[in-house]
Amino acid sequence: MGIVPFFDALRMAEEKGFDLVEVAPQARPVVCKIMDYGRYKYEQSKRDKESRKKQHVVSLKEVKMRPNIEDHDFDVKAKNAIRFLQDGDKVKVTLMFRGREIVHPHLGQQILRKLAEQVQDMATVERHPKLEGRNMIMILAPTAQKQE
Repeated sequence: MGIVPFFDALRMAEEKGFDLVEVAPQARPVVCKIMDYGRYKYEQSKRDKESRKKQHVVSLKEVKMRPNIEDHDFDVKAKNAIRFLQDGDKVKVTLMFRGREIVHPHLGQQILRKLAEQVQDMATVERHPKLEGRNMIMILAPTAQKQE
């Protein structure tokens, strides 16, 4: 429509039954549109909701084990960690020490290092093994995003 005085634009919007919406307040002269503002907000919320559907929220999954874990049990825990990583989630591996096991932290580091080697093609070690109280914790993050 070109440059129109504010009150004329407001009158034209009311005659058509629409709203006068400010689009670019920093521009000189200010840019406005004549539109149905309620419908605009509704369509905007639909677009936002649709874009949120496509996002994947990365959550932190946990795998717990002990320093004297058997090979088969370790393989089961490793498979769970791999599945979590393939789903695009981070994995917190917690190695729990009980009693006097705490005097052998090197055993825990060996187990966590072994797990990190098994998943090295699909994950990176975000946080290296660290002893916190009676638990040794390592965090793995997926490297490649899941293809859809």
